[in-house]
Amino acid sequence: MTGVPPERARYVAIITDGNGRWARQRGLPVLAGHQAGADTVKARLRDAVEFGVEELTVYSFSTENWARPREEVDGLMAMFAERIDRETPELHEEGVRMRFVGRRQGVADGLTRRMDWAERLTGGNERITLFVAFNYGGRAEIVDAARTFEGETEEDFRRHLYAPDMHDPDLLIRTSGELRISNYLLWQVAYSEFIFRDELWPDFSREAFAESLDEYAARGRRFGGR
Repeated sequence: MTGVPPERARYVAIITDGNGRWARQRGLPVLAGHQAGADTVKARLRDAVEFGVEELTVYSFSTENWARPREEVDGLMAMFAERIDRETPELHEEGVRMRFVGRRQGVADGLTRRMDWAERLTGGNERITLFVAFNYGGRAEIVDAARTFEGETEEDFRRHLYAPDMHDPDLLIRTSGELRISNYLLWQVAYSEFIFRDELWPDFSREAFAESLDEYAARGRRFGGR
């Protein structure tokens, strides 16, 4: 008994893992790995448009990542701010809608203002939506939603998530050979297909992305049925 093979993955989420290891393998500072990883996000976003993906969600900074060395965290915050300033106008011109999902509490005011600006500027774009999971944790999202939830159904609960407009991912990809989902989109990936790749994130090429989408398209999905 098989499910109906989907034509393509329209909604894709990625755990962009391996930036630090990529840098260490090359004798580079860890921030160089994060910069290379950010370049890969931008490149694969453009590929996603060509591949017919309508929503791409990337895991950029988790609620647990604050425990990393202070120098790395400070460098990441500075990099995020610089990237938003520099790349938002370019992505806007390309029709990308940007959304940041996660807790804003504890994030520097200057950075949250940049996020708000990027969302306002690109809010009317329809070519593709880029969800950036920043200061994000799946359990934190569910706890935060539960605090204000007064409905009865799953759809009612969804409206209290960080991004109620986000579709459940058809496909979740994780790079770097790790076989776990690391507190990512716990509500949304209930019926997602998982693909684990060995490449470190900065090495995740257009070809690797295409192979992942092809593997997804060859699978059958039942959503609990037969």
